[in-house]
Amino acid sequence: MFHLFPLLPWLVVVLRFLMPLQWLPVAKVVIALVLLISSQQLLINRLSSGSVFSPEYPRPLIILLNLLFGFTVLVAVFQIAADLLILVMRLVSHDPVISPILLRYSVGTLAFALAVYGVGQAIRVPPLKEIEVKIADLPKGFEGYRILQLTDLHISRLFPARWAEAVVRQSNDLKTDLTVITGDFIDGGTEARRADIAPLAGLRATDGVYAIPGNHEYIFDYDAWMKHDAGLGIRMLLNEHVTIEREGDTLVLAGLTDLAARNTTFPRPDLARALQGAPEAPVILLEHQPGMAKRSAKSGVALQLSGHTHGGMVIGLDRLVARANDGFVSGMYQVGNMKLYVNNGTALWPGFAIRLGRPSELTVFTLRGE
Repeated sequence: MFHLFPLLPWLVVVLRFLMPLQWLPVAKVVIALVLLISSQQLLINRLSSGSVFSPEYPRPLIILLNLLFGFTVLVAVFQIAADLLILVMRLVSHDPVISPILLRYSVGTLAFALAVYGVGQAIRVPPLKEIEVKIADLPKGFEGYRILQLTDLHISRLFPARWAEAVVRQSNDLKTDLTVITGDFIDGGTEARRADIAPLAGLRATDGVYAIPGNHEYIFDYDAWMKHDAGLGIRMLLNEHVTIEREGDTLVLAGLTDLAARNTTFPRPDLARALQGAPEAPVILLEHQPGMAKRSAKSGVALQLSGHTHGGMVIGLDRLVARANDGFVSGMYQVGNMKLYVNNGTALWPGFAIRLGRPSELTVFTLRGE
């Protein structure tokens, strides 16, 4: 099914965009074939690595395929909109108001420009986003405490070692009190990604670096990745918590395994277990997927940090992503007495690397008492 859905926008482009153009037939056939190949990049991923989630071919080719597929999807959407516009105009007036051919050229130009921009936004090292978060009964020792959240790095051939090095360098320059990674470190097995993920060992924060798994860790040998990440000096919180102390005050940081564990023999997310024995103090919870936020709020969590959605990647598409995550897709939400932040992601899955209106981010939270 993964390989069939991308054929739909391709068919729209071929039938409604390419065929009516007054170009040489051979040119239209070549373009149609190139766009067909780009629409099947998930199949290419499977053939190259055994998984649709892990492209194992040169980065420039991954970028090109994403650019062409993004172009295909955008042309399909714009062409359908253009066809509806022409239909409405013909119902209103028998005289053609807009040339269909001129409209097609406009659609193609706009789609290509947006695809180039969107892929560029997706693969860049993200800019800093700073957010102040008010926490009820925040101990005075944590007033102004700064937490950096990284999430959905998806380290892969698209986001290789040099990209990871740049993220680590910018992260360390922020000199935060705490750094957390809320899952989806990689796309690929430990042997394929060992060199690319190595720069994460350089992450530094005053009170350490903590993390949880995302759903993609379960796709690529969960046990091996938990051990490998811990070997990078990252403390994995797997249904457990730690206490952080400042000036005699305490903050609780808890982390859960991912919902993807439900289909495995690995421990499922267990908030009660994670908070067992925790002192009376505000709780910051790391949970990759935001869909269970209401449960967290009922358990007394003060702030939940999540990722997984990539912010929906594209305005409009984000509404569909929200529906799959209990309405949570991007930014800050008030859920009962708890604040939930759904991060757009440091990177995103290489299978659809385009961002329009949902930029990546290096997110720093400054805690303030409420």
